[in-house]
Formats: sequence, C-alpha cells, structure tokens
Amino acid sequence: MEKPVRLQKFLARAGIASRRKAEEYIASGRVKVDGKTITTMGEQIIPGKQKIFFDDKEVVAEEQLIYILLNKPKGYVTTLSDPQGRPIVTSLLQGIKERVFPVGRLDLDTEGALLLTNDGELAQSILHPSYEVFKTYEAEVKGCPSSKTIRTLERGILLENKKTAPATLRIKRKDKRNTVMLIRIHEGRKRQVKKMFEAVGHPVQSLKRLAYGRLELDGLGIGKFRILHQNDIKKIFSNKILYKQKNN
Repeated sequence: MEKPVRLQKFLARAGIASRRKAEEYIASGRVKVDGKTITTMGEQIIPGKQKIFFDDKEVVAEEQLIYILLNKPKGYVTTLSDPQGRPIVTSLLQGIKERVFPVGRLDLDTEGALLLTNDGELAQSILHPSYEVFKTYEAEVKGCPSSKTIRTLERGILLENKKTAPATLRIKRKDKRNTVMLIRIHEGRKRQVKKMFEAVGHPVQSLKRLAYGRLELDGLGIGKFRILHQNDIKKIFSNKILYKQKNN
C-alpha cells in the first residue's frame, strides 16, 4: 500500500514544478484532490488511491525523470503559458514528450543556459539558497565599473532592504562605452544581476547566463538543447571557481 505523502511533494515528484512552486499553486487554488480544491499546506494524499488535478488536468504518477539544458534565445518567456501570447521556452523542445518546467527564470531579453526538468526535488535543491548553486553570467554594462565599484558588488549591496550575498566579478573586455563583465552569484532573486549593476550606475545592456556550477553551454547553439546525464548533474553542484578573480 502506498504511503501518504504531502501534496506538494507529490506534485514535485510528478514533474509539475519544484516543491516551493507547487506550494504556490496549491495556495492559489489550482490543485484539487478528489474534486475538492486544496489551498492549505500539509495536506497528505495517497498516490494511486486519490485523484489529483492541476488546472483541472489529472496528475499521473511519476514520469521518467529527464534533465535538459537549453540555450535560451531572447524573446522567449520562461513560463509554461503566457497570456500575452509570447513564445515559451518549452516550444523549443521538439521531440521531448515528457512534461518539463524551467528551473528558475530568465527575463524575456536574457539569453543563455536554462535547465528544464520534471524532477521537482532536484529543482528545489538548485533553487534553494542553502545549497549555494552558483550561476555565472556574462553582462555587458554601460560604462566601465571601477575597481572600487567591483569590490562593492563582490561584498554585497542593499537591494530592496536586503544585502546581496558575496559575488565574484571579473572584467572580460571593455571599450570606450561598455564593459563585458563575468559575474558569479548563488542567489536567485528576480532580475538580481540587472538590479545590482543598475544600483551602482552601470545598467545592463545585455545579459547571458553561461553556467550552473560547472555545467556550461559548451558550444550549444542558441535555441538548441541537449539531454543531461548524471555526470552533468554533478557539475551543477560543484562550487569550483570557474575563473580566477582578477579585476582590471
């Protein structure tokens, strides 16, 4: 006999979303158990004995787990649907039958590495700050940040009354007008990289995510994807620094 499990954990295992996101779906009234809308946390269900619905579609038991790295182009949203009719990232996954969701987000005008999976437990581990999964970005910013400004960003600045965690930055190249920076952070606040540079007077002109941990795009073309294997997943949780700290 199946053991009872928390509803949000079941949804995560079924590939609906990370556990944290599943809790948001429950709170907003999008989940039903045996026809009854559930909006409180802590509800336990027995898989196989009860019928679970998300947005009025029955949620089946766990699918085969799949992990995908996509090089997201600009102009795509990292949601599973969009009321404005903009293209969604999952439309790029031709041939993938499993229902997957993005791990985290990238803005409409941001490109680069985006993980998609139906493994809610893994997604939770990547997104939760306590695991300190580092993400590396390439940001072209206006002007040229001084060494002092770079050190300030590395130590952390106040954003919306909360200090950012320590970061690593390096100048990759620059010209008279703009500078291309590499920035490595483990937080996942909304639009964090853009807000950090804007706060110090160097707004971002373009932004690309290069890596999760040591999992890099490795020549993956824009709009293309590849299936990940266990060795790839291990790279995500590696905290090895991708480049030496060297500020000009």
